[in-house]
Amino acid sequence: MVDIPKESAETTHHPRVAVVWSVLSAEIERFAAGTGARMNIIDVGGGSGGFAVPLAELGHEVTVVEPSANALASLRQRAADAGVTDRVTAVQADADELPDVVEPESADLVLCHSVLEVIDDPDIALDALSTSCAQGGAVSILVGNRIAAVLGKALMGHFSTALDLLVDVDGIIDGKDTIKRRFETATLTALIGASGLVTEQVHGVGVVGDLIPSTAVGVDAGSGEDLREFELATAARIPFRDMATQIHLLARKPIRPRE
Repeated sequence: MVDIPKESAETTHHPRVAVVWSVLSAEIERFAAGTGARMNIIDVGGGSGGFAVPLAELGHEVTVVEPSANALASLRQRAADAGVTDRVTAVQADADELPDVVEPESADLVLCHSVLEVIDDPDIALDALSTSCAQGGAVSILVGNRIAAVLGKALMGHFSTALDLLVDVDGIIDGKDTIKRRFETATLTALIGASGLVTEQVHGVGVVGDLIPSTAVGVDAGSGEDLREFELATAARIPFRDMATQIHLLARKPIRPRE
């Protein structure tokens, strides 16, 4: 099993990200079993290091590519506090600039979490992710789910808004959304396939966590162990998976045959 440092355990086991960490931990174990080495990881849009710093604490080399100078400043402080400054590199750039700031096929694992919803051209960004990923490497993608947005509005009695989300091709509310698009599993996997990556796993993140009141689990809804176990148990099961707040997908870059 991957040894998660004590100071990182609360972050990595939080119900909101437990499913993602479960997938990433399995990928890290798979890589270690094959090479015995630590990974070279690129975190695109990694912000202040919520994933990058815990991964660096595990001994991996992590490059965070992030357009916000303020987020990168917080990342550097967070890395310093955790004692992993030497394993975290901060680069100010957008997702589509990835080929200009990292070597092609240099990353064993690429993270792109909550990014594709807010950029202009997700297809260009995915091509950049694929280019930076090593052959046989993996890409972790986390996006907002249109089905969950429709369901959430309907459960609150906002049926007109729910219908708007349902019929809009990008799953947004015109003039009211802070993001540019939401995805469904089929549209996301098709977009990823066009970039040359092969989808291996799809999980739902936040199957019920954002829909229930905190009193429903007896403790704060963001930290209940029962909620965490429920999320892990339902994340890959249809129809629960496809109703989650976010879709998490792990894709792999095929190894090209030798000529």
